[in-house]
Amino acid sequence: QVQLVESGGGLVQAGGSLRLSCKASGIIFSVNAMGWYRQAPGKQRELVAVITSGGNTNYGDSVKGRFTISRDNRKNTVYLQMNSLKPEDTAVYYCNSKRNYDYMMSWGKGTLVTVSS
Repeated sequence: QVQLVESGGGLVQAGGSLRLSCKASGIIFSVNAMGWYRQAPGKQRELVAVITSGGNTNYGDSVKGRFTISRDNRKNTVYLQMNSLKPEDTAVYYCNSKRNYDYMMSWGKGTLVTVSS
């Protein structure tokens, strides 16, 4: 059974930083692309960042230059370093995995990030 468990969310002031972690189990981590998505109240879920099994990255336009995604295949963990946080970054952040060969996707339950102005 696939489990993605996010951690690291919380309350931070604008301009501050947070690092999110997502620990995966029940999957062969190294053959999955991993991603972070977010959903703010009243808005659709949107892409924040993805990292392929080969280490290539892609970011949503609103976070480019501020957020960095990385992965540690030995620890089955993906990270999201968030710097220069803005109030509009407030959302529930979800971890996502997508298997390379059949695109099967799984989701974590999310972690709340609140940025105060």
